[in-house]
Amino acid sequence: MNFLEIANTRQSCRSYAEAKAVEPEKLNAVLDAARLAPSACNGQPYKITVCQGKAAKDVAAACQGMGMNKFAPQAPVLLVLSEKPYVKSAALGAKVKNNDYRSIDIGIVTAYLTAEATAQGLSTCILGWLDDGKIREICGLDMPVRLVITLGYAREGDPLRNKKRKDLTELVSWKE
Repeated sequence: MNFLEIANTRQSCRSYAEAKAVEPEKLNAVLDAARLAPSACNGQPYKITVCQGKAAKDVAAACQGMGMNKFAPQAPVLLVLSEKPYVKSAALGAKVKNNDYRSIDIGIVTAYLTAEATAQGLSTCILGWLDDGKIREICGLDMPVRLVITLGYAREGDPLRNKKRKDLTELVSWKE
């Protein structure tokens, strides 16, 4: 699959084949792609906690407040992305430039791992609705949880939806 095929195929999955486990080699490929993602000053200011079994079910429950993310318990793997402190050079740059590089870096690593998951035939959904305190307790984390990503195989027959995106002319301008 080339990157545009991945971009056209990747979608937020909300219907997982619960009984189909993610093979360790595929999970490792996804995690290795995340390891290779660029970050400010190569600091990688995040931690990925892989949750399976009971931990996955508990984290899924912590993402379901107010009726949200009802599909999350179907996913056999949940990846918890938590924020770590900056490396010194990135911390200085963030202060001088008044920019939150950690959020940018977490976005980049999320794009890498969800793209590789698609290339591996897996499906993902990025969850921002979560209970930080509960997930920290479940995972033994002392850093803020920023995202949870569900990971698994889409249920058979889950259709590829048409992408509704802005026209390129609304997103891009050219200057010479």
